[in-house]
Parts: sequence; C-alpha cells; structure tokens
Amino acid sequence: MSKVVAAGQQNKQFNLWSTCQDYYELTKPKVVLLLLLTALVGMCLASDTWISWQILIAGLTGIGFLSSAAAVVNHVVDRKIDSKMARTFNRPVAKGKVTPQKALIFAAVLTVVGYVILELWVNRLTAVLTLAGLLGYAVVYTMYLKRATPQNIVIGGLAGAIPPLLGWTAVTGEIHAHALLLVLIVFTWTPPHFWALAIHREKDYAKAQVPMLPVTHGIEFTKTSILLYTVLLCVVCLLPYLIGMTGLIYLIGSTLLNAGFLYYAWKLKFTATEQTAMQTFKFSIIHLMVLFVVLLVDHYVRF
Repeated sequence: MSKVVAAGQQNKQFNLWSTCQDYYELTKPKVVLLLLLTALVGMCLASDTWISWQILIAGLTGIGFLSSAAAVVNHVVDRKIDSKMARTFNRPVAKGKVTPQKALIFAAVLTVVGYVILELWVNRLTAVLTLAGLLGYAVVYTMYLKRATPQNIVIGGLAGAIPPLLGWTAVTGEIHAHALLLVLIVFTWTPPHFWALAIHREKDYAKAQVPMLPVTHGIEFTKTSILLYTVLLCVVCLLPYLIGMTGLIYLIGSTLLNAGFLYYAWKLKFTATEQTAMQTFKFSIIHLMVLFVVLLVDHYVRF
C-alpha cells in the first residue's frame, strides 16, 4: 500500500513539474532574456552612476513580466498556426497541454503584476510604454500584421525594439534621443534576423498560410532584402560613435560584429547552402547580444 501511495505522490510531483515547465515555456524565456539584456543596457547608459537596486530589480521584473505576458498571448492567438509548423507544433497551447483560457488567465496575471510593479516602484511613463509594447506585439503584430502583410515583422518589430527605451525611462523618467537610437538599432536588426529564419522555415509558413516575405515574394527577394537591411544596420550601428554617445571600444566591437553579420548576409545571397539561413539567424542573435554587452563595457570603460 505504501508503494502505491509513494508512486501516486511521485506522479503528482512529476505532473506539477511538467505543468510548471509548460507555463515557463509559454513565456518564451530565451526571447525575454534577450529583451531584458537590452533593457538593462538602456538603464546603464541612462546614468553615469550605478543604478539603484530598486529601479534595477523592479524595472527588469516589471518589463520581464509584461514581455512574458505578450509571449503567452502570442501562443494563444497563434495556436492554430503553431500546430501546422514543425518548429512550433509542440508548444504548450498548440499541443493542448495548456488550455487557451488558462494561458490567458496566466497572461492577465503577469500583465497586472508587471504593470503594478512598474507603476509603484519605477514610474508611470515606463509602465505605460511597457504596456503599449505588450499591446503592440500581442494585438497589432500577432492578431493583425502577421496575417495581413509580408512587412509584418518590419512594422511590428517596433514593439520588440522598445526595451532599451524602457530601461532608459525607468532610470530617468524621460525619453531621450540616445534611447531612441538604441531602439533604432534593434528595429533595424529585426528584419534580417527574422527573415533568415523565415527562409529556413518557408515551407512551414506557406503551409500555415502566413504571408512571410519568402512566401509572398520568394526566397531570392528575401535574401536581397536581408543583405540590404544588414548594410543599413551597419550604418545605424555607427551612429552611437559618430554622435559621441560611445567610444572606441564600441566602435571596434560593433564593426567586427557588423562585418560578421554582413558576411553571413552576403553568403546567404550569393553562396548559400541548406544551412546558411539558419546559421545567419543564429549569428544574428549573437550579434545583438554581444553588441549590447559591448555597449555596456564601453560605457564603464571609456577611452
């Protein structure tokens, strides 16, 4: 009898752990962590002194909760699309492991808690802008743009580009041109990043009837667009140094990173193999992550 009871308890523990994993996956933690890195850099660049622990912890927590809520809504809205694609068919809502109703309740809790944290312990401007970012991604992009136009990721990319601004406003309580320049970097980075993945998954998007650029305009056109956007990104990434916002460390680091991205974009256009699109996508993530780390290092070790 005791063995049966023990087995039942183990099964309950396993089910609880599995459920927690499903809800954790709904938040797209890897994406949110990258967003929080850009928000953290925005915080640090907004001040010449160390950031207070209250602003740092409350700001990143609130931004993280609202970003996670947007990801959960994305899972719910895109569940039918996700079920048709090899990359996403096993997501919790698409697979039926979490019901849409429970996922939306989870998103609502994350939204309310995240907004209250930002409102009470950071400032209203950051709270409102973060909520606007959630609505931009979860409603404007996911519900409308993604299904309406091949320029979905260009227009909707603004929602995913605002975390550096949120970090900046969390510290200063105001919008600054330097913060908007950080947003511009992420905004320009987003299309070549996502279109590389779209090329790799073009058949999936076609099957799900999502009008991504490779589906509507062809793979070659998309490759050209990636190359041109990467050139534009290289130019935009020079601006922080040219206006005196950053120093030599950033100039060297960003130049090397941009050269790497340009190499992959060029290879994708002219000498691509079956793996080049995915390699470009993976490098783009490294590019943005390291670029913002370089911004951080440059800020504290300026010469």
